[in-house]
Amino acid sequence: MPNISTVSAVINGQTYNLTLDSASGKYKATITAPSKSSYNEPGHYYDVKVTAEDKYGNTVSADSTHATLGESLQLRVKEKTKPVITVIAPTAGATVTNNKPAIKINVTDSDSGIDTSTFKLYIDSGSAITWSSGSASVITNGYTWTYTPTTALSDGSHTLKIDVSDYDGNAATQKTSTFKVDTTPPVLSVTTPTDNYYTKETSLTVNGTTNDATSSPVTITIKVNDVDAGAVTVQNNGSFSKAVTLISQMSPNVIVVTATDGAGKTSSVTRNVYCNTIAPVISNVTIEPNPVDAGATYVITVTVS
Repeated sequence: MPNISTVSAVINGQTYNLTLDSASGKYKATITAPSKSSYNEPGHYYDVKVTAEDKYGNTVSADSTHATLGESLQLRVKEKTKPVITVIAPTAGATVTNNKPAIKINVTDSDSGIDTSTFKLYIDSGSAITWSSGSASVITNGYTWTYTPTTALSDGSHTLKIDVSDYDGNAATQKTSTFKVDTTPPVLSVTTPTDNYYTKETSLTVNGTTNDATSSPVTITIKVNDVDAGAVTVQNNGSFSKAVTLISQMSPNVIVVTATDGAGKTSSVTRNVYCNTIAPVISNVTIEPNPVDAGATYVITVTVS
């Protein structure tokens, strides 16, 4: 055995002294690996430099560039933390009115980094959509990835599923998010009053039905002459009824009924209602001739205002 004085190793800027293992005749040290992945280091490894010095002061060193030992002096460290996937848009549970909504997803990994070649997006039961199909912008520790569907999504519920791994092979927990598409306004029918309705009553009941297959419940608002008539209750079967007040001799009273679904889409029906509470006046009546011969004709004339 040469007269070795010291053997040391320098790893990631730290120096470690090795001790002689009498059983094997080799110098050893138990060292805690760096806390960060080596993926972002040059060559994806930490360089290890080993130096031995004998009692005469002669030294020899070897590192990762050594012709024969170089590969043995490349320390590869892998992280164990999964990447994080966050769906930015559409948000979970949202209802959107665009059938080609921009899908925005954040993927982050604070160590080895996101391996974009492993990224996959699934819309419902469709084929995998890969990273190159969208566009990406850099954020802290990762990316915001945006994709716009090339085919319009149908009205109704849709589910996104996203997978991605980091460069050290850690797979993120699959992210699932569901949203609705609603491009169709709610159905609205006003049964009473009919349009151009005439009445002597200033109190009138507006009746109708509404529904929306995708974005129930539907809310109803009623305005009479641009004045809100107050809260309207929509029953479970979609029917509604609201008493409103008309203005006498208004030509006409304009009633606007608006249905709004959960996506904010609206349908409206307008009814013109004429109201007059003042009875007409009979101001003059004439009968000519008067008296009249039996069996003959006569003319009765009435003036009404």
